[in-house]
Amino acid sequence: MIDQQQPMIHEDDLPGHESGLEPKPEWEPRFPGSGRLTGKVALITGADSGIGRAVAALFAREGADIAILYLCEHDDAEMTRQIVIGEGRRAIAIAGDVGDKGFCDRAVAEVIARFGRLDILVNNAGEQHPDQDITDISEEQLRRTFQTNIFGMFFITQAARPHLGAGAAIVNCTSVTMYEGSKELLDYSSTKGAITAFTRSLSENLVDKGIRVNAVAPGPIWTPLNPSGGASDEKLKSFGKHTPMGRPGQPNEVAPAFLFLACSDSSYMSGQVLHPNGGTIVNG
Repeated sequence: MIDQQQPMIHEDDLPGHESGLEPKPEWEPRFPGSGRLTGKVALITGADSGIGRAVAALFAREGADIAILYLCEHDDAEMTRQIVIGEGRRAIAIAGDVGDKGFCDRAVAEVIARFGRLDILVNNAGEQHPDQDITDISEEQLRRTFQTNIFGMFFITQAARPHLGAGAAIVNCTSVTMYEGSKELLDYSSTKGAITAFTRSLSENLVDKGIRVNAVAPGPIWTPLNPSGGASDEKLKSFGKHTPMGRPGQPNEVAPAFLFLACSDSSYMSGQVLHPNGGTIVNG
Protein backbone atom coordinates (compact mmCIF):
# COMPACT_ATOMS: atom_id res chain seq x y z
CA MET A 1 0.00 0.00 0.00
CA ILE A 2 1.27 3.49 -0.86
CA ASP A 3 0.01 6.54 1.03
CA GLN A 4 0.01 9.14 -1.75
CA GLN A 5 0.09 12.46 0.07
CA GLN A 6 0.79 15.50 -2.10
CA PRO A 7 4.28 16.84 -1.39
CA MET A 8 5.83 20.13 -2.43
CA ILE A 9 6.90 20.03 -6.09
CA HIS A 10 10.34 21.34 -6.92
CA GLU A 11 11.36 23.91 -9.52
CA ASP A 12 13.04 21.27 -11.68
CA ASP A 13 12.64 17.54 -12.38
CA LEU A 14 14.18 16.34 -9.14
CA PRO A 15 14.37 13.81 -7.67
CA GLY A 16 13.62 12.04 -10.97
CA HIS A 17 12.30 8.63 -11.94
CA GLU A 18 14.62 5.63 -11.92
CA SER A 19 12.15 3.84 -14.17
CA GLY A 20 13.07 6.23 -16.99
CA LEU A 21 16.83 6.23 -16.47
CA GLU A 22 19.22 4.58 -18.93
CA PRO A 23 21.38 2.77 -18.19
CA LYS A 24 19.54 1.50 -15.13
CA PRO A 25 21.36 1.84 -11.82
CA GLU A 26 22.47 -1.44 -10.26
CA TRP A 27 20.56 -1.94 -7.00
CA GLU A 28 20.55 -5.73 -6.62
CA PRO A 29 22.33 -7.17 -3.56
CA ARG A 30 25.40 -9.09 -4.68
CA PHE A 31 25.41 -11.88 -2.10
CA PRO A 32 23.02 -14.12 -0.14
CA GLY A 33 21.80 -12.71 3.16
CA SER A 34 23.26 -13.76 6.50
CA GLY A 35 20.46 -12.65 8.83
CA ARG A 36 22.30 -9.62 10.22
CA LEU A 37 19.07 -7.59 10.47
CA THR A 38 16.62 -10.36 11.34
CA GLY A 39 13.65 -9.03 13.29
CA LYS A 40 14.59 -5.39 12.73
CA VAL A 41 12.48 -2.58 11.27
CA ALA A 42 14.22 0.07 9.17
CA LEU A 43 12.88 3.41 8.02
CA ILE A 44 14.72 4.68 4.93
CA THR A 45 14.10 8.13 3.50
CA GLY A 46 14.48 8.53 -0.25
CA ALA A 47 14.12 4.76 -0.59
CA ASP A 48 12.19 4.77 -3.85
CA SER A 49 15.29 4.81 -6.06
CA GLY A 50 19.07 5.12 -6.24
CA ILE A 51 21.06 4.48 -3.08
CA GLY A 52 17.87 4.27 -1.01
CA ARG A 53 16.46 1.45 -3.13
CA ALA A 54 19.73 -0.49 -2.95
CA VAL A 55 19.81 -0.07 0.84
CA ALA A 56 16.19 -1.21 1.15
CA ALA A 57 16.86 -4.29 -0.98
CA LEU A 58 19.98 -5.24 0.98
CA PHE A 59 18.39 -4.63 4.38
CA ALA A 60 15.42 -6.77 3.35
CA ARG A 61 17.72 -9.56 2.23
CA GLU A 62 19.36 -9.37 5.66
CA GLY A 63 15.99 -9.82 7.38
CA ALA A 64 14.58 -6.33 8.02
CA ASP A 65 11.08 -5.04 7.37
CA ILE A 66 11.23 -1.73 5.52
CA ALA A 67 9.39 1.58 5.62
CA ILE A 68 10.00 3.43 2.34
CA LEU A 69 9.71 7.21 2.57
CA TYR A 70 9.79 9.11 -0.72
CA LEU A 71 8.67 12.35 -2.30
CA CYS A 72 6.41 11.73 -5.32
CA GLU A 73 7.85 8.99 -7.57
CA HIS A 74 5.04 6.50 -6.91
CA ASP A 75 6.09 4.02 -9.62
CA ASP A 76 9.64 3.80 -8.30
CA ALA A 77 8.41 3.45 -4.72
CA GLU A 78 6.09 0.63 -5.68
CA MET A 79 8.94 -1.20 -7.38
CA THR A 80 11.07 -0.86 -4.26
CA ARG A 81 8.19 -2.13 -2.15
CA GLN A 82 7.86 -5.17 -4.40
CA ILE A 83 11.62 -5.77 -4.19
CA VAL A 84 11.39 -5.89 -0.40
CA ILE A 85 8.36 -8.20 -0.54
CA GLY A 86 10.25 -10.39 -2.99
CA GLU A 87 12.91 -10.84 -0.31
CA GLY A 88 10.22 -12.19 2.02
CA ARG A 89 9.91 -9.09 4.17
CA ARG A 90 7.11 -6.62 4.92
CA ALA A 91 7.15 -3.19 3.31
CA ILE A 92 5.16 0.03 3.38
CA ALA A 93 5.67 3.12 1.22
CA ILE A 94 4.73 6.59 2.43
CA ALA A 95 4.85 9.63 0.13
CA GLY A 96 5.59 13.09 1.45
CA ASP A 97 8.10 15.84 2.05
CA VAL A 98 10.68 15.20 4.78
CA GLY A 99 11.14 18.97 4.95
CA ASP A 100 7.66 19.10 6.51
CA LYS A 101 7.85 18.30 10.23
CA GLY A 102 4.20 17.29 10.33
CA PHE A 103 4.76 14.72 7.61
CA CYS A 104 7.74 13.25 9.47
CA ASP A 105 5.68 12.91 12.63
CA ARG A 106 2.84 11.22 10.74
CA ALA A 107 5.19 8.91 8.84
CA VAL A 108 6.91 7.61 11.96
CA ALA A 109 3.53 7.12 13.63
CA GLU A 110 2.46 5.05 10.61
CA VAL A 111 5.60 2.92 10.84
CA ILE A 112 4.98 2.21 14.53
CA ALA A 113 1.31 1.46 13.87
CA ARG A 114 2.18 -1.02 11.11
CA PHE A 115 5.33 -2.65 12.50
CA GLY A 116 5.21 -1.94 16.23
CA ARG A 117 8.86 -0.91 16.49
CA LEU A 118 11.72 0.99 14.87
CA ASP A 119 15.34 -0.15 15.06
CA ILE A 120 17.17 1.56 12.20
CA LEU A 121 16.82 5.02 10.72
CA VAL A 122 18.53 5.77 7.42
CA ASN A 123 18.53 9.47 6.54
CA ASN A 124 19.17 9.28 2.81
CA ALA A 125 16.75 11.73 1.15
CA GLY A 126 18.39 14.74 -0.45
CA GLU A 127 18.34 17.16 -3.36
CA GLN A 128 20.93 19.11 -5.30
CA HIS A 129 20.87 21.83 -7.96
CA PRO A 130 23.91 22.88 -10.03
CA ASP A 131 24.76 26.57 -10.33
CA GLN A 132 27.80 28.18 -11.93
CA ASP A 133 27.90 31.18 -9.59
CA ILE A 134 26.73 31.85 -6.03
CA THR A 135 24.57 34.68 -7.36
CA ASP A 136 22.62 32.16 -9.44
CA ILE A 137 21.29 30.44 -6.31
CA SER A 138 17.81 31.77 -5.59
CA GLU A 139 16.59 32.28 -2.06
CA GLU A 140 13.88 29.70 -2.75
CA GLN A 141 16.43 27.11 -3.87
CA LEU A 142 18.74 27.80 -0.93
CA ARG A 143 15.94 27.41 1.58
CA ARG A 144 14.58 24.33 -0.19
CA THR A 145 17.93 22.53 -0.30
CA PHE A 146 18.52 23.11 3.41
CA GLN A 147 14.89 22.24 4.19
CA THR A 148 15.21 18.83 2.57
CA ASN A 149 18.81 17.91 3.30
CA ILE A 150 19.31 19.05 6.88
CA PHE A 151 15.99 20.25 8.33
CA GLY A 152 14.37 17.04 7.08
CA MET A 153 17.09 15.01 8.78
CA PHE A 154 16.38 16.77 12.07
CA PHE A 155 12.60 16.39 11.70
CA ILE A 156 12.58 12.66 10.95
CA THR A 157 15.16 11.96 13.65
CA GLN A 158 13.13 13.93 16.19
CA ALA A 159 10.06 11.91 15.28
CA ALA A 160 11.92 8.60 15.44
CA ARG A 161 13.92 9.24 18.62
CA PRO A 162 11.20 8.21 21.16
CA HIS A 163 11.00 4.81 19.45
CA LEU A 164 14.73 4.09 19.25
CA GLY A 165 16.12 2.08 22.14
CA ALA A 166 19.47 0.63 23.08
CA GLY A 167 20.93 -1.21 20.12
CA ALA A 168 19.30 1.06 17.55
CA ALA A 169 21.31 2.64 14.75
CA ILE A 170 21.04 5.86 12.75
CA VAL A 171 22.92 6.13 9.45
CA ASN A 172 23.05 9.47 7.65
CA CYS A 173 24.01 10.13 4.05
CA THR A 174 26.58 12.89 3.65
CA SER A 175 28.80 13.26 0.55
CA VAL A 176 32.33 13.46 -0.79
CA THR A 177 31.46 17.09 -1.59
CA MET A 178 31.57 17.83 2.13
CA TYR A 179 35.29 17.00 2.07
CA GLU A 180 36.32 18.13 -1.42
CA GLY A 181 33.86 20.96 -1.93
CA SER A 182 32.00 21.45 -5.20
CA LYS A 183 32.12 24.62 -7.28
CA GLU A 184 28.73 23.82 -8.91
CA LEU A 185 26.96 22.60 -5.75
CA LEU A 186 27.55 25.33 -3.19
CA ASP A 187 24.29 24.92 -1.29
CA TYR A 188 24.26 21.12 -1.52
CA SER A 189 27.85 20.68 -0.31
CA SER A 190 27.13 23.10 2.54
CA THR A 191 24.24 20.92 3.73
CA LYS A 192 26.49 17.88 3.56
CA GLY A 193 28.96 19.61 5.84
CA ALA A 194 26.10 20.24 8.23
CA ILE A 195 25.09 16.57 8.03
CA THR A 196 28.58 15.43 8.98
CA ALA A 197 28.58 17.77 11.97
CA PHE A 198 25.06 16.60 12.84
CA THR A 199 26.25 12.97 12.72
CA ARG A 200 29.15 13.57 15.06
CA SER A 201 27.12 15.71 17.46
CA LEU A 202 24.14 13.34 17.54
CA SER A 203 26.51 10.47 18.21
CA GLU A 204 27.84 12.28 21.27
CA ASN A 205 24.26 12.99 22.33
CA LEU A 206 23.00 9.40 22.02
CA VAL A 207 25.98 7.11 22.55
CA ASP A 208 25.31 6.72 26.27
CA LYS A 209 21.76 5.63 25.38
CA GLY A 210 23.16 2.69 23.40
CA ILE A 211 22.18 4.28 20.06
CA ARG A 212 24.94 4.51 17.47
CA VAL A 213 25.03 7.29 14.84
CA ASN A 214 27.28 7.10 11.79
CA ALA A 215 27.32 8.30 8.20
CA VAL A 216 28.22 7.32 4.65
CA ALA A 217 29.83 9.82 2.25
CA PRO A 218 29.33 8.51 -1.30
CA GLY A 219 31.28 9.80 -4.25
CA PRO A 220 29.68 10.09 -7.71
CA ILE A 221 26.98 7.40 -7.81
CA TRP A 222 24.73 6.71 -10.81
CA THR A 223 21.23 7.56 -9.54
CA PRO A 224 18.26 9.58 -10.86
CA LEU A 225 19.38 12.61 -8.84
CA ASN A 226 22.09 13.56 -11.32
CA PRO A 227 20.56 13.30 -14.83
CA SER A 228 17.24 14.70 -13.57
CA GLY A 229 18.75 18.08 -12.72
CA GLY A 230 21.35 17.47 -10.03
CA ALA A 231 24.26 17.79 -12.47
CA SER A 232 24.89 19.97 -15.49
CA ASP A 233 24.95 18.44 -18.98
CA GLU A 234 28.68 19.08 -19.19
CA LYS A 235 29.32 17.37 -15.87
CA LEU A 236 27.23 14.34 -16.89
CA LYS A 237 29.48 13.71 -19.89
CA SER A 238 32.39 12.91 -17.58
CA PHE A 239 30.42 11.85 -14.52
CA GLY A 240 32.64 9.84 -12.17
CA LYS A 241 35.64 9.77 -14.49
CA HIS A 242 37.67 12.05 -12.22
CA THR A 243 37.83 9.40 -9.48
CA PRO A 244 40.94 7.22 -9.14
CA MET A 245 38.81 4.28 -10.34
CA GLY A 246 37.81 6.31 -13.38
CA ARG A 247 34.08 5.59 -13.24
CA PRO A 248 30.93 6.37 -11.27
CA GLY A 249 29.81 3.98 -8.57
CA GLN A 250 26.62 1.96 -8.51
CA PRO A 251 24.05 2.04 -5.68
CA ASN A 252 24.77 -1.59 -4.76
CA GLU A 253 28.41 -0.64 -4.21
CA VAL A 254 27.32 1.87 -1.56
CA ALA A 255 24.55 -0.08 0.21
CA PRO A 256 26.94 -2.45 2.05
CA ALA A 257 28.44 0.54 3.88
CA PHE A 258 24.97 1.35 5.21
CA LEU A 259 24.45 -2.29 6.20
CA PHE A 260 27.74 -2.43 8.07
CA LEU A 261 26.86 0.67 10.08
CA ALA A 262 23.29 -0.51 10.73
CA CYS A 263 24.17 -3.97 12.04
CA SER A 264 26.15 -5.20 15.01
CA ASP A 265 29.28 -5.73 12.89
CA SER A 266 30.02 -2.07 13.65
CA SER A 267 29.09 -2.27 17.34
CA TYR A 268 32.23 -0.34 18.40
CA MET A 269 31.72 2.50 15.92
CA SER A 270 29.80 5.73 16.39
CA GLY A 271 30.31 9.23 15.05
CA GLN A 272 32.22 7.86 12.05
CA VAL A 273 31.97 8.28 8.27
CA LEU A 274 32.59 5.64 5.60
CA HIS A 275 33.74 6.69 2.12
CA PRO A 276 32.60 4.60 -0.89
CA ASN A 277 33.90 7.14 -3.39
CA GLY A 278 35.98 5.39 -6.04
CA GLY A 279 39.29 5.76 -4.24
CA THR A 280 39.35 9.50 -3.53
CA ILE A 281 41.44 10.25 -0.43
CA VAL A 282 39.61 12.72 1.81
CA ASN A 283 41.24 12.18 5.23
CA GLY A 284 37.96 12.62 7.04
